[in-house]
Amino acid sequence: MTGLPDAHDAGAWLHGRSFSKTSPPGSATAVLDDRMRFTGWSPEAEELFGLRADDVLGRSADAVLAAAGTGADAPLAGDPDTTRLLGARVVRRGDGRPLEVVLSLTPLAHGDGASGWILMAAGAEQAHWEAVGRSVLAGLDRESPVHLVVYDTGARLRWINAAVEKQFGVPLREAAGRFVKDLLPQGRVLGHDDRKVSGVEEIVERVIRTGTPVADVRYRSSTRLDPYRERVWSCSYFRLQDEEGRPIGVCEASLDITDRYVARQRLALLSRASGSIGRTLDIRRTAGDLAELVVPDFADAAVVDIFEPVLSGQEPPRGDTRSPLRRAARRPSDDASGDIASGDIASDALDALRLRCLDENGPVADPAAGAVAVPLTARGALLGVVALVRSWPRSPFEPEEILLAEELVSRTAVCVDNARRYTREHATALMLQRDLLPRALPEPPGVEIAHRYLPAAGPAGVGGDWYDVIPLSGARVGMVVGDVAGHGMGAAATMGRVRTTVAALAALDLAPDEVLARLDDLVARTGTTLPSGAAEAEDQALGVTCLYAIYDPVSRHCVMARAGHLPPVLVTPDGHAELVDLPPGPPLGLGGLPFESADIELPEAATLALYTDGLVESRETDIDRGVRSLCAALSGPRHAPLDETCDGVIGRLLPQAPEDDAALLLLRVHALAENLVATWDIPLDAGEVARARSLARDRLSAWGVDEAASFVVELVVSELVTNALRYGGAPVTLRLIRERGLIVEVSDGGHTSPHLRRAAMEDEGGRGLFLVAQLTRRWGTRYTPTGKTIWTEVSLTPAPLTEALADGLFAL
Repeated sequence: MTGLPDAHDAGAWLHGRSFSKTSPPGSATAVLDDRMRFTGWSPEAEELFGLRADDVLGRSADAVLAAAGTGADAPLAGDPDTTRLLGARVVRRGDGRPLEVVLSLTPLAHGDGASGWILMAAGAEQAHWEAVGRSVLAGLDRESPVHLVVYDTGARLRWINAAVEKQFGVPLREAAGRFVKDLLPQGRVLGHDDRKVSGVEEIVERVIRTGTPVADVRYRSSTRLDPYRERVWSCSYFRLQDEEGRPIGVCEASLDITDRYVARQRLALLSRASGSIGRTLDIRRTAGDLAELVVPDFADAAVVDIFEPVLSGQEPPRGDTRSPLRRAARRPSDDASGDIASGDIASDALDALRLRCLDENGPVADPAAGAVAVPLTARGALLGVVALVRSWPRSPFEPEEILLAEELVSRTAVCVDNARRYTREHATALMLQRDLLPRALPEPPGVEIAHRYLPAAGPAGVGGDWYDVIPLSGARVGMVVGDVAGHGMGAAATMGRVRTTVAALAALDLAPDEVLARLDDLVARTGTTLPSGAAEAEDQALGVTCLYAIYDPVSRHCVMARAGHLPPVLVTPDGHAELVDLPPGPPLGLGGLPFESADIELPEAATLALYTDGLVESRETDIDRGVRSLCAALSGPRHAPLDETCDGVIGRLLPQAPEDDAALLLLRVHALAENLVATWDIPLDAGEVARARSLARDRLSAWGVDEAASFVVELVVSELVTNALRYGGAPVTLRLIRERGLIVEVSDGGHTSPHLRRAAMEDEGGRGLFLVAQLTRRWGTRYTPTGKTIWTEVSLTPAPLTEALADGLFAL
């Protein structure tokens, strides 16, 4: 290596170098004969003493120096066998200025047997700094706690100080001429300037090439004297140059920062744990967060096993440590070796360690295997076990590191238990909501139906969106969609309560605005009966939104009203989609505010879309933009089945799982054929009862209804028309509807509803309505703006009709 001595002479070479680049010129030399007369005078001596060689040669050293000094100095005489340090004295230069110098005599033997001396003189300040330099270099070599290494231009070691030899157990003679990677194959650079480097050699080559020093490079390795524990050093590098500025090597200075580095790593690990563990309410994902956090910085491999009931959201087994464990997360590092690299983490030793941990319910370490097992415990319940493994050359887990592992596992256990509780509640709420939502909607006459419900996929959980289709009297159909505020079991239970109430109110054949008014009054009364100030008693029905519509396939009219809900979208047969102009209403529970309904005539084959806000609103999409997207998705001529239309809308508006639950209800409406409906006005005359029976009998004959069914219908018509003429008022109307059976309706101008009762043996009347109830499948009353309508549904199946007729007559 150019400019650097051999390794054997490196120490002496370092000790002989000048310490300070700012010190005076080099030492001056002169040669004296055996009689102490000058026979040689160097240019350095001329410069130092200000005397030319002609002025000095041949003269006595005592005379020259005495003449230049004070005359009080001792004569220059010495032992011819040893070097003599004459010490400092003041001489006078040739220009008369005083000069303090340090003199020494070294014996010199000539080949012809003669002897002489070499006189060396140096300025006192330079001599002082040279002494300091030699002392510093000697201290750096033998006493310094800082590790010093000198590399040649080929990145090979040329010299190391005693501190390196002491910690690494490698003497200079063994290290000289070798690469660091050969001496420490397990060592690695932890990174520098956010760049990955392959090793120390790359850094040395960069410093040689650029001349730019590199500071605070972290290097990790075990040593020959401590092979089972890794240490970390902070290393800095700078280039060495000769007198002409040419690079001759690189010097490395390093300090052992293991304790400080480990402490910072532990703090950083805890800090990262706060933001990386428990980011979701998924048990397996939470377990994976822990494994991802600790590997490879803290351990070479991590295994998280959780009891099988916990993974499904159930309560953990109490006192049963032999309950089946299921692997929730496993993460071996890429640079792990041995069994871990091959994936055989579940070795016999590790299995035994985990069982001990579960039995003792505390951390258990196995230094020989480099493993530690920590119980996954939260709120006093044992959820599973976490095993961490280190492979050689990393040191086994120390007591402080086991405490750190306990802290990390404890945080994970709380997050796992939260996820378990959420999983249980989410599953329960989802099951409750699915049970409360209609599994199969009815297929009433005059409408085609398709529906979709998507539960929320985010941490909010199952919501309170719901929908329903309710068959009503007179072949009409009720359609309802709503949204309960909140999520979870409370929202699902509230949704079921509100849906049941709406179905009960709809069965009374109430108008949409009256249904919402009664529902609003019910919710408001429920809210006022709750204990004040009790947050846990908050009623989630407060603020629920709802839209209720009734479609009549006979008239093709649809009456609808809404309570804080989004208006429906109407798609005409030509494919034009727009919002229905429906008067807004307040959400349910506010009380005292009226609801308005709208009556619109729907074109044949038009489609009505009812939906919740989860379909059209998200964090990225405002509700107006979402409604426009819904209209665009529904627009265009459509001849496809409604199920395909539903799928297309969901795929376009919700390509990913929604953050809030969403419901969509599509209804394609049709009008009943005119030949399936017959209507007659009945004058207020008792003799019109016979005519009404005759009209009904003729129409039933035209429809092909058999005699048994026709007989029942005649009885029903006779009884209902008689009651209307006797107890009602004008106008009286008889209507028959032939659709999946037979509907008989008699309307009058009265507002008194008949009541079913059992007549006594001596009563002359009161049996007619009882007979109607026995002969029909259903019957009821609905009120209209001009009066009321008594309706019945008669089965056209002969066998049930005959049996019902026999039962009815027997009851009479």
